[in-house]
Amino acid sequence: MGKIIAIANQKGGVGKTTTSVNLAASLGVLEKKVLLIDADPQANATSGLGIEVETVEIGTYQLLEHTTKATKAIVKTASPNLDIIPAHIDLVAIEIELVDKENREYMMREAIIDLKDKYDYILIDCAPSLGLLTLNALTAADAVIIPIQCEYFALEGLGKLLNTIKSVQKIHNKDLDIEGLLLTMYDSRLRLSNQVVDEVKKHFDTMVFKTIIQRNVRLSEAPSYGESIISYDAGSKGANNYLSLAQELIEKNA
Repeated sequence: MGKIIAIANQKGGVGKTTTSVNLAASLGVLEKKVLLIDADPQANATSGLGIEVETVEIGTYQLLEHTTKATKAIVKTASPNLDIIPAHIDLVAIEIELVDKENREYMMREAIIDLKDKYDYILIDCAPSLGLLTLNALTAADAVIIPIQCEYFALEGLGKLLNTIKSVQKIHNKDLDIEGLLLTMYDSRLRLSNQVVDEVKKHFDTMVFKTIIQRNVRLSEAPSYGESIISYDAGSKGANNYLSLAQELIEKNA
């Protein structure tokens, strides 16, 4: 039985998509069967794995509308053991369309529940908001990974997200766990980066992943080539960080 993990933070630019794509690719390289669901209308996870967003005809939008079976939306990627349910810009409209639907928060859960047997991990790349799309992801997930960038406003908004998670646990999904907080964009030369790491560890202690994702030029270059860091530059610091995170996740769930 696979595990569904949402990767969420309503702040933009914290490394959500980078983490979704590269953690998924790393788990695949470590011989886990992985499905990545792109639940962000920007569709960056889709293009980041080399899929032309304009050509997507069946994806997360149709999945949430329940007009297609999840298995029909799955696309194989060039990355080993990694499939994706891609997104398209039309996903923007889904929040409006679902608004008056009954059980609107459960659309994703109902659509993907049968896929849990087919994969070891299902990762959901969430939109940078706490709207209906993210709520659907959190309701469908077993756990959530929260990326936090090592910068000045790192902890701003985290309280809001944790409150959202609490209310999802109370109302929609009592089994939702926090898999961990992931520190991203770390630069060891900056005093601020080190202060943020200390602060987050002081407040959240065991909830923080041991692996820290460092700032890495190769990591930011990879998406423009439609590749994960593993296939773009397997020897880079970024690839090592994400392989280490994947290993940590596997051990945690062993």
